[in-house]
Amino acid sequence: MTAFIHEHRHVYRVEPICKALPIAPSAYYRQMARWSDPATAPSRVRRAERLCRDIRRVWDENCQVYGVRKVWRQLRRESVGVARYTVARLMGRLGLHGVVRGRGVRTTISDNAASCPLDKVNRQFRAVRPNAL
Repeated sequence: MTAFIHEHRHVYRVEPICKALPIAPSAYYRQMARWSDPATAPSRVRRAERLCRDIRRVWDENCQVYGVRKVWRQLRRESVGVARYTVARLMGRLGLHGVVRGRGVRTTISDNAASCPLDKVNRQFRAVRPNAL
């Protein structure tokens, strides 16, 4: 929403746009201050940015194969106190994932020579009354 307000503020001004949208003008100005100066961001956001850099570094140092659990354990070895679910959330936000080893399980082996069952409803799956198909 703040991006929309920022794009249209020269035409309509900030206060009327905020009045039409469910956002306070002070929230818009606070967000603009964060964009211009990242030091004004909340501590959680600043910590998440630091953790993202650490997670990316650990993931890159280990040939981009580490998953959440191994990245989390490596960060603990480096005395970075962080929860495993926080690492999972931030890795998901960064688009990082570990390598899955082994083969996928094959549950169905289809036989192309076998005949397919007949289509008794002629691809019309809507019934006009109950128990019609």
